[in-house]
Amino acid sequence: MMFAVVVGALTWSAPAQAHGTIVNPASRAYHCWQTWGNDHTNPAMQTEDPMCWQAFQANPDTMWNWMSALRDGLGGQFEAKTPDGTLCSNNLSRNDSLNKPGEWKTTTVGNNFSVQLHDQASHGADYFKVYVSKQGFNPKTQSLGWGNLDFITQTGSYAPAQDITFPIQTSGYSGHHILFVIWQASHLDQAYMWCSDLNFG
Repeated sequence: MMFAVVVGALTWSAPAQAHGTIVNPASRAYHCWQTWGNDHTNPAMQTEDPMCWQAFQANPDTMWNWMSALRDGLGGQFEAKTPDGTLCSNNLSRNDSLNKPGEWKTTTVGNNFSVQLHDQASHGADYFKVYVSKQGFNPKTQSLGWGNLDFITQTGSYAPAQDITFPIQTSGYSGHHILFVIWQASHLDQAYMWCSDLNFG
């Protein structure tokens, strides 16, 4: 009986695919998992972190599998194959809760900050494309589209590693913004897209 319980617990929590996400500034799903994963039935989440609450209500798997927001075979056609309003979920319907405007918790940064990817499978990167939502865009009331983004940089390639960190330089931003990152993994034509919420202090 105990064996069955343990196997059931492992089945519930095991990731569908072990890959990665932006852990700093935390992507939306990673933040919700990191903050509430061990306490996801706590009713206090509804008032303390309402966006994570609605995400857990919509589909807890979005948070359990924070590392598997990937699509295959996009061929670099990110805009053409990712409609406005679906950027934060990487156009995955199971992760649609991540697209909802609202009071997402933010990470405070300055004009220059670092972005850290944690990749459990050490795939490496062909590149990262980094964007910040335009000044005047309101993540609390507006869903994110390509026209709401300022392109910041495209990095070079990175060798396989579990942790990759790269610097970002910006200017002219204040308040709540969305950091939007595309990771083109090296092992296959596999693209990941995430939103992290920033407060430019």
